[in-house]
Amino acid sequence: MSQVTVLPPAAAPPAAPARVRGGSEFTPLLRTVREQGLLAHRPGWYARVIALNLLGGVAVVAGLALVGPSWWALLLAVPLALLSARAAFVAHDAGHAQVTADRRASRAVQLVHANLLLGMSREWWNDKHNRHHANPNHLDKDPDVAADVLVFAEHQTAGRTGLRGFLTRHQAKLFFPLTTLEGIALKVYGIQALLAKDGPCRTRRERLVEGGLLLAHFAGYATLLLTLLTPAQALVFALLHQMLLGVHLGMAFAPNHKGMERPDEHEDGDDWGHLRRQVLTSRNIRGGALTDWFLGGLNHQVEHHLFPSMPRPNLRLARPAVRAHCAALGVPYTETGFVDSYRQALGHLHEVGASLRG
Repeated sequence: MSQVTVLPPAAAPPAAPARVRGGSEFTPLLRTVREQGLLAHRPGWYARVIALNLLGGVAVVAGLALVGPSWWALLLAVPLALLSARAAFVAHDAGHAQVTADRRASRAVQLVHANLLLGMSREWWNDKHNRHHANPNHLDKDPDVAADVLVFAEHQTAGRTGLRGFLTRHQAKLFFPLTTLEGIALKVYGIQALLAKDGPCRTRRERLVEGGLLLAHFAGYATLLLTLLTPAQALVFALLHQMLLGVHLGMAFAPNHKGMERPDEHEDGDDWGHLRRQVLTSRNIRGGALTDWFLGGLNHQVEHHLFPSMPRPNLRLARPAVRAHCAALGVPYTETGFVDSYRQALGHLHEVGASLRG
């Protein structure tokens, strides 16, 4: 099991005003990263990634056509889930303007990958994810840690009885089984937001574009499977595909913030500057190119939160400067191994549910 690297040892953040501290702490790092050219867009890199993903998708469809209506076709749900996760990562990066500086092009890339390929609402995701980035791990402001199926703080367990109480008591053990529903949940939440009168779509045109692409996704997905497989095989294939996709996305997002500092626990938490707000609440995962590929670059969570628009391949290159800067300031920089990151995240969920276990 990997050791955790925290540079330097955890220390309480100083109580200096965030506006002064934020500017003085983050600005030199921003200047260094910009001088190294790490904020420059890399559309060529993304073009290659997108092309390879699309070729992989074509290969899976060709495989389904060759295998035909056979239960052996279910094996192809595995590579399709991996490719779907790649599409989700590209949609995420496009939403952060990592792919290109052209807003229209970024929107088009995200609409294709989120709505058309995944059946997930772009506008819903951006609204939710931007609020997360603005206040990561803040129970009152970050939608990702709001009490829902899972809870992330002991006071959120109050009043949870019945099924919700059972889920909270055993949420660490049930975490990965529950992630099998994540692929479907992303679609359901997006559709609900699209239909809501106060949803994130600001104009009728946005709603029509989003809705049209979502309909195209579901119609195309159903037609493809029902054309190549029997109805029973198509249903099982779709369930297996979505469950595997949910687990994969859960593995990419789970260790990033769970169990890390919460600004709402500190008296001056709401006044933390940008650097402390992002670094203290985030956890990196060590690894090489395979880890970067499997987790879509989100293993460099500290760098991603500090520089959301930084292209994915540059996050690893920014890591030495960020580590050195945090060490010079005395700000803890947390990094751990792949397996240990889940041990920490699940350990936190287990502790939160302890009060309901008596």
